[in-house]
Amino acid sequence: MLSPFELVRYQRQLSLAGFGPEAQGKLKNSSVLAVGAGGLGCPALLYLAAAGVGRLVVIDPDQVELSNLQRQVLFTTADLGQPKAEAAARRLRALNPEIAIESIVGRLDRANALALVGAADLVLDGADNFATRYLVNDACVLAGRPFVHGAIQGFEGQASVFNWRGGPTYRCLFPAPPPPGAAPGCTEAGVLGVLPGLLGTVMATEAIKLLAGIGEPLSGRVLLWDAWSLAVHTLALTADPRSRMITELPPDLGHEACVADRDPNPDPREELNADALRAGLADFQLLDVREATERSLGAIGASVHVALDQLGTANLAALGLKPNLPTVVYCAGGVRSLRAVPILRDRHGFTAVRSLRGGYRAWMTRLAQD
Repeated sequence: MLSPFELVRYQRQLSLAGFGPEAQGKLKNSSVLAVGAGGLGCPALLYLAAAGVGRLVVIDPDQVELSNLQRQVLFTTADLGQPKAEAAARRLRALNPEIAIESIVGRLDRANALALVGAADLVLDGADNFATRYLVNDACVLAGRPFVHGAIQGFEGQASVFNWRGGPTYRCLFPAPPPPGAAPGCTEAGVLGVLPGLLGTVMATEAIKLLAGIGEPLSGRVLLWDAWSLAVHTLALTADPRSRMITELPPDLGHEACVADRDPNPDPREELNADALRAGLADFQLLDVREATERSLGAIGASVHVALDQLGTANLAALGLKPNLPTVVYCAGGVRSLRAVPILRDRHGFTAVRSLRGGYRAWMTRLAQD
């Protein structure tokens, strides 16, 4: 039953034709697992909490960084360095103390996925890497739970509802993950700050519809949103019975697949952090392997620029780089620069080359702390 306080808080929803106290009561008795409190998770969680979903579980392994604040609207500058899951929970409790919020600082993985998914009525998939997306899908299929999916990059995004009453799953759309490194993350490709707000709000809308038992869910359809032209398209998606032939969860892939910000287990001898670079900046020759458009936003010192896809055939000596000198290579987030290290070592004979951990983003964050 709804309390007098809740009747006032949710009165605009309660007065909707086709909604009413019954639908609000379903929201109150529902539980949602939110995988990721990033660009998509933040707006979706705000609206689910405001709408009165009774229990929200937020799982995220990361801490709030300065570069997050351009799009992750749950957080403020005061939250920098705090675990995202905990900072999100504090904000959501302040927004709506009538609901239960649980925060988990960690990753959804093979060990915890089935228990967490099975304890929820619905999963909100705001993951930023393919490994987690396929884990969410397979856990939801095995546990019999629907999930709302969203993904963004640049000016474009997509959303859908998967595993709803025999409807398509994520593997009906993408049967298998692409090769690692095939798709850039937002660190490399960028993302318009309002785009996750748009798609995250769509995700919250679909979650509310499913939980309250109203409307027509986005199952069997994929919403494509182009913020550049404000063109919105909906594609039909047919369920493939083979997508449900899942007997166990996929192996843990280290969450590096395709769009992760960085290799989770790099050789420590191949990296140095921004503090070390700042302390010994004059001792290193610098190589920037970003694209030209990225370099136009700024660079570190007197660095030489060669895009990663040109590095194998570039004449580095003509650019003033000497293979016997200590060298630091950097990109936007530390992914491409790690791939550049063996190219420099094996093809160009560099004897002391390391990648800047966290890339240009980490460098600018370090400067902002001074």
